Amino acid sequence: MNTTKKQTYRVTGMTCSACSARVEKAVGSVPGIDSAGVNLLKNTLSVTYDPAVFDEAGLMKAVAGAGYGIASETNSQTSQGVTSIDPAQTARSETERLKRRLGWSVFFCSVLMYVAMAPMFGWPVPAYFSDPAHAPALALTQFLLSLPVIALNVAFFRNGCSALLKGAPNMDSLVAIGSGASAVFGLLALYMMLDAQAAGNVTAVAHYAHNLYFDSSAMILTLITVGKVFEARAKGKTTDAISRLVALVPTQCTVRRDGIEVTVNVDALRVGDVVLIRTGERVPVDGTILDGWGSVDESSLTGESVPIDKTSGDEVAAGALLTSGFIHVRTTRVGTDTALARIIALVDEATGSKAPIARLADRVSGIFVPCVIGIALVTTLVWLWLGDGWEQAVMAGISVLVISCPCALGLATPTAVMVGMGKGAEHGILFKNAAVLEAVQACDVVVLDKTGTLTQGRPVVTDFVLADNVDARAVLSDIISVEACSEHPLARAIVAFGRHNGVNPALANAFEQRPGSVAATVDDRRVSIGRPDGLNGAATNLTRAIDALADDGKTVLVYWRDEVPLAVMGLADAVKADSAEAVAALKADGKTVWMLTGDNAATARAVAQAVGIEHVVAGVMPEDKQRHVRRLQSAGHRVVMVGDGINDAPALVAADVGIALGTGTDVAVASADVVLMKGRLTDVVAALCLSRYVLTNIRQNLFWAFFYNTVGIPLAAGVFSVWLGWSLSPMFAAAAMSLSSFCVVTNALRLRGVRLPQAEGTTEVADEPLHVSLPAPTLPEATVVMEIHGMMCSHCTADVHRALSGVPGVKTVEVSLENKSAVVTALETVELEGLKQAVVELDLFEVVSVERSA
Repeated sequence: MNTTKKQTYRVTGMTCSACSARVEKAVGSVPGIDSAGVNLLKNTLSVTYDPAVFDEAGLMKAVAGAGYGIASETNSQTSQGVTSIDPAQTARSETERLKRRLGWSVFFCSVLMYVAMAPMFGWPVPAYFSDPAHAPALALTQFLLSLPVIALNVAFFRNGCSALLKGAPNMDSLVAIGSGASAVFGLLALYMMLDAQAAGNVTAVAHYAHNLYFDSSAMILTLITVGKVFEARAKGKTTDAISRLVALVPTQCTVRRDGIEVTVNVDALRVGDVVLIRTGERVPVDGTILDGWGSVDESSLTGESVPIDKTSGDEVAAGALLTSGFIHVRTTRVGTDTALARIIALVDEATGSKAPIARLADRVSGIFVPCVIGIALVTTLVWLWLGDGWEQAVMAGISVLVISCPCALGLATPTAVMVGMGKGAEHGILFKNAAVLEAVQACDVVVLDKTGTLTQGRPVVTDFVLADNVDARAVLSDIISVEACSEHPLARAIVAFGRHNGVNPALANAFEQRPGSVAATVDDRRVSIGRPDGLNGAATNLTRAIDALADDGKTVLVYWRDEVPLAVMGLADAVKADSAEAVAALKADGKTVWMLTGDNAATARAVAQAVGIEHVVAGVMPEDKQRHVRRLQSAGHRVVMVGDGINDAPALVAADVGIALGTGTDVAVASADVVLMKGRLTDVVAALCLSRYVLTNIRQNLFWAFFYNTVGIPLAAGVFSVWLGWSLSPMFAAAAMSLSSFCVVTNALRLRGVRLPQAEGTTEVADEPLHVSLPAPTLPEATVVMEIHGMMCSHCTADVHRALSGVPGVKTVEVSLENKSAVVTALETVELEGLKQAVVELDLFEVVSVERSA
């Protein structure tokens, strides 16, 4: 039995992929840890552990020993199951902090650059500094101007040196060594300048004055900070999708307790609380409407853009927006149990996972920084050996240190995964982990369940055939009057069919329910509806209809009145409007499509033909579905299984990738690797397309990260200067380093603009059953004679005629001035008192009598 648990921790102090590799290595040595993964983008550590062996204190000690801070993320979670730290807000705060640091760094660095370059370009400076005798003073001024920049960016030195001393150098170590070496080199040059001046060697003083490199030290730090600002801004955008989901959860709501309305924090809600929701407010919990009516926008959960009218007994979900109305909701699920919290948890967990494609970057990151330091040292020694002077040698070594960028490697995968998962969440496509992205692309077979996947999962009336010379309205009235007494799904579909066509059930007596049929008495007629058994003497068109409907795999029911068959109905589980389009798209993508169903062969064949599937297996049990999936796998295929029911769970688990429709059962959703919240089959195509986009983006990021370092390090080392004369100063190397991380993150952000395939037109089959043309109902009418006194002229008769004609149900009115009467033809349902009141309200005439004529 699998007893492992999973926990997420927030890690501080990580700056590059070397840091994440160091943390993973440290955690891997802790007893009880089965697996550990660090997400550099989110600064999180996710561990899977055996609770019988695992010691959290040991984990904390291991991470701290590696030089990083750690805290359990559960300490910062709300009862909604989401971290109380808004990732977008955290990114904004980090960006603002870096921008302030950058602003002051740019100011001091600009002054320093001006002072350092003024002698070369003849820019105006105080006369004191123009005197060659005061060159050491100018050098000292440059050193003093570099100190504020170093102080502002001391974090690079603190983190870098700490990591270096612990034997785990990271990006900050490279920056600290590069910038620090430039500063130390400048100080040495300053002392050499003073020594040369004391010796009266003017040439040496001038030489050292042009090789101080205090400006390089400051510029390296400033340019790296520029890159950090852009990187932080870009990172903030990658978390937009999760931030929008978190924003759907209101922080406070109104509840009724002990008959009093009080405002409480959502975290304090309990199951059974009654929450009051007004127009414009979001639903804070999952629950059932107790009282009231409202128009509810659930687009954040279902993708349905049109608000749905809901009333007592209907369910609402956390995050839904009440666009109009006022409802009382009894809480059924709170906190981490709500549908919205589960969606957020899925997205958050998926964005924190790693794709297998990232394994190469992880391996390289673990040894990258030590190798770069070694290359920088070798570069310096080689240039010294070549005799180009120690200034050239040191600058080449510093350039190698500064241009090397482990950040680009570390960000290549998580940024693309984060943005891709967010894009999927916006479209209701939830990947449970990043590995699925790669697994989906390797699959060549897609297996589809029928009921609830290709079809709506509920029956509707598709055909209604009558014998000759039969009143359709009367027949339909009889049918739904009987079926209204039953709770069978077919009965509910038939009643919905009748109501849709403007027919309401009448009173049925002596209701009986037998295997395969129901019967009752309606208006002294014995009515029954059931299977087409014993149709002796039935009309030819009815028998033909029965055969045709049966061949199509539809459920056939016959209507008998006093044991005479007069009508036939066909019912079927309607195919979703987007099923055929989705199947065609999958086949166009090179996928082989199968349909597995427990339904009969005729029904399966009809559905398969309607959607364009050639490979069909019908009449299978859940274990048979699983066996068929494994049979395909043993033949060398990689299989995607798509389903929605409990019976699909074994196959979903067995498949290489299981995709569940979010409209299905919790068991199916729990067994799947991908969840389609909107229940649309075209989203299977969209999921495959999105995974392709994300993997392509990851490959692009990894290629450019490796290419950048492969070309940049030799360029900085001066390899190309021998043949092409190309070289790179530390300042340009720092700019290139900053640009590399920014480019990787920006490339990942392009995923936000990709267009995913969607079903053309409607993506849902309307809940409306078949519409048939029925004759208008014939309602009984009556003639009413009214004796009216006080009419004096034609104007009076016109007033009476107008008043009586305005009564609902009145068909004709004839007013006689001579007979002082009015003859009214109206429906029998029209009240006599209503006719009398219409005339009396004119306040001109007296109604003496009102009688129905015989």
